[in-house]
Amino acid sequence: MIRLRSLYFRLAAFLICAATLAAPAFGQWKVGAAAIEITPDLPMWMSGYGSRTRPANSVALKMNAKALALEDATGRVVVIVTTDLLGIPRVLRQGVEARVQQQYGVFPENLLINASHTHCGPELRGVETSLSKADADRAKKVAAYQAETEERLVAVVGQALARREPAALFFGQAKAGIAMNRRANYKLAPADFRHGKVPNPDGPVDHDVPILQVKTPDGKMQAVLFGYACHNTTSGEDIFHGDYAGFAQAALEATYPGTVALFMLGCAGDQNPYPRHNSSPGRTSIDLAKLHGQTLASAVEAGLNAFPRPVSGPLRAVMENVALPYLPAPTRSQLNERLASKAKADREYAQVLLEILDRDGRLPANYSYPVQVLQFGKDLTLVALASETVVDFSHRLKRELPGPAVWVAGYSNDFLGYIPSRRIWEEGGYEGGGSLTYYQSTLWRIIHPNIWDPSVEELIVGKVHELARKVSGNR
Repeated sequence: MIRLRSLYFRLAAFLICAATLAAPAFGQWKVGAAAIEITPDLPMWMSGYGSRTRPANSVALKMNAKALALEDATGRVVVIVTTDLLGIPRVLRQGVEARVQQQYGVFPENLLINASHTHCGPELRGVETSLSKADADRAKKVAAYQAETEERLVAVVGQALARREPAALFFGQAKAGIAMNRRANYKLAPADFRHGKVPNPDGPVDHDVPILQVKTPDGKMQAVLFGYACHNTTSGEDIFHGDYAGFAQAALEATYPGTVALFMLGCAGDQNPYPRHNSSPGRTSIDLAKLHGQTLASAVEAGLNAFPRPVSGPLRAVMENVALPYLPAPTRSQLNERLASKAKADREYAQVLLEILDRDGRLPANYSYPVQVLQFGKDLTLVALASETVVDFSHRLKRELPGPAVWVAGYSNDFLGYIPSRRIWEEGGYEGGGSLTYYQSTLWRIIHPNIWDPSVEELIVGKVHELARKVSGNR
C-alpha cells in the first residue's frame, strides 16, 4: 500500500511538472500581426516568365504583404514580413530596413523579409541598365510601384508593432505533397532538353510544413506563420494572384476568422507544384493553384492539431554577408565578340556587362550574399537564406544544426537568381548555372558576370553554422 501511494505521488508530481512545462507562457511574448494590400494598379507587367508579351489586366486574388512582430520578455523585437512577390530586390530591402530602424527602432538583423515567389505577381527591378530603360513608360510604372511597395512594407511593420499583445507561441509540423523535383533525370532525359524542367519523382524534395502558431490568452489564434518548399508556379496565366501560397493563406483566414495567415517560402529552387499550367483536363491553372492551396491549408490545420510544442525565449537574431565568388569573368574582347552573336540574349547580356565594365573599370568577382539566423530560446532555429536556394540546403541544414526544430527559408532579404548546391552545380542545367548569365530585357535585372564558383554551398552553410553559434552563445 505504501509503495502504491509512493508511485501515485510520483506520478502526480510528474504530471504536474509536465503540465507546467507544456503550459503556454503568455508572459514571455508580446505579438502583433497585420496585413496590407499590395495589388498594383492595372494594367501592369508581371514578373516570373520571360515569355510574357503584354501587361496583365485582371486580378484573381489580391496581393498582400503581412508582418508578424515578436517581442520576448527582455524587450527584444523581431519582425517577419511575408509578401506576394517574385522576390525582394536588394534596393527594396535596403529602403525598408533603413526606414524601419529609423521609425520603429528595429535593427536590420531583426527584420526578415520573405517573398512567396509567385509568378503571377507584379514586376520589380533590382538594377537599371540601358535595356531596362528602353521602355520608358513601363520603367516609370515599375519604379512607382516599387516605391509604393516600400511605403506599404514599412506601414505594415508599424501596424504589427502597434498591435502587440500578450501571446503564446507554439511550433508544429505537418507534411504536404504538392512539390516534385523538377530537374530531369539526366541519364534518361533527351540530350537536347534545354532546362531539364520536368517532373522527377525520384528527385529530392522537402515536404515539411513548419508552423508557428500565435495564441492570445483567451485561446484565440492571432496569427499562423507556415512554410513550404515549392515554386509558386502553378499558374501561367496573365492574371494577378499569389498562386497556391496565396490561396492557402486565404483558406486559413476563412477557416479561422480574425487570424492573420503568413506564408514563408522554403528552399524551392528546384521544386515545382504538379499538376500545373493547365495540365489537368477540365481545370484551369488557377483551379490547380486553388487546389494546391487547399492542400497546403489542410496540412497546416493538421499541424495545428498535432500537439504543437510551446516556444520560449529569449529571441536572438544575427545577419551577416558572405562573399560568393564567380568563375572568372569574360574579358572585354570576349564580350565584344558576343555582341555579334546571333542570339539576342547573348548580345544583350554582353552589352550590359560592357556597360558595367565601362562604368566601374572591372566586373565583380563576387556577390555579397545575406544570411540571417533567428533563435527562439532552445526550441526553434529559423534560417533565412537569400534568393533561389535549392532543396539540398534545407536537407543539409536541418540535418546539421542542433536543436529540436530547424526551419530553413529561402527567397529572403535579396533576390539574385539560383543558388545551387555542389551536387547541382556539378550536374549543370538551369539551376546549376545555366540561368545565371541568361539575360533578356523582360527578365529580372540582376547581372552576373559568370556562373558561381563551386564553393558557394560550403561558404553559405559555413556562414549559417557561424551565425548559429553566435545566437546560441557558443562562439
